[in-house]
Amino acid sequence: MIIQSIELNNFRNYENLQISFDEGTNILFGDNAQGKTNILEAAYLSGTTKSHKGSKDKEMIRFGTNEAHLRTMVLKNGKQYQIDMHLKHNRSKGIAVNKIPMKKASELFGILNIVFFSPEDLNIIKNGPAERRRFVDLELCQLNKLYVHALVQYNRIVIQRNKLLKELAFKPEYEPTLDIWDAQLVSYGNQVMEYRKEFISQLNAIIRDIHYHLSGEKESLIIHYEPNVRTGEFEEVLAKNREQDIRQKTTLCGPHRDDLSFFVNEIDIRKFGSQGQQRTAALSLKLAEIELVKKITRDYPILLLDDVLSELDSGRQNKLLSNIHHIQTMITCTGLDDFVNNRFPIDKIFRVTDGTVRNEN
Repeated sequence: MIIQSIELNNFRNYENLQISFDEGTNILFGDNAQGKTNILEAAYLSGTTKSHKGSKDKEMIRFGTNEAHLRTMVLKNGKQYQIDMHLKHNRSKGIAVNKIPMKKASELFGILNIVFFSPEDLNIIKNGPAERRRFVDLELCQLNKLYVHALVQYNRIVIQRNKLLKELAFKPEYEPTLDIWDAQLVSYGNQVMEYRKEFISQLNAIIRDIHYHLSGEKESLIIHYEPNVRTGEFEEVLAKNREQDIRQKTTLCGPHRDDLSFFVNEIDIRKFGSQGQQRTAALSLKLAEIELVKKITRDYPILLLDDVLSELDSGRQNKLLSNIHHIQTMITCTGLDDFVNNRFPIDKIFRVTDGTVRNEN
């Protein structure tokens, strides 16, 4: 699986851009705020329909224009895919694959698998649970369309239920309708939790060896899935919490409050680990993510590294780079010294300056 090229029109700070990539390592270098990350964002958007920053569509449209277009050419298993995306200010995005419009954005999942690694990801373990849920959701949505359906329906029902909970303060006679929403919430919520449980189990089967080697054969890492409520108890807990939900006007239990914990040598590093341990575990998580995609799809994903090397010491840099030489990688950085000093093979170099991209080799 490789991205052959990306064309951008009025996307972020690019008026018009056409860039072709090598199937190996592609370096995008230049000063900060020139547009390097915007190219990675376009690649990520083409595979997941979402910005890695959580940006809204209208925020990715070039200032002063009304819409943006992206075209990404992908080669997968000998077959070429043309992914077209049309971003608009006040309407949902339009997506077409090989010029056939997609009825739902989620239909795009699975064509292009992407692993994104940024400095923010190094803090995934010590930051709040929302980031860890987002990691699980973004990867699982690329790998499992059944999970996409269950998650979309679950989130929709949470929103509708919360809206009803707010209305009950003015219209208490609507309370019996909560039963309808609760039944659906439990059904889809149980599916979400089962898929997450299986995903973490699959990750654990891979991450243990990766982390053992990254830590110099000193540490054993295991991820624990921490569901907010167990699948067999969801209905009971939801009913028990109803009065409190009504008082607080929100749904207090369910997989939208799940979390993960990371144990190194049986110590919870989310609470008691050093920054070095947390960062090594985050690196292990990304490398395990790559291997899991390979195991499930029988193809490696595209790896996007957004200025992450500057946040890693030389030892972790070398371990990361030595593990990715066999997959297509796009790396942003402010300089080439790290690659030259480590004699890391580079297949294509682009200099990015104020929304223009020049091939340097």
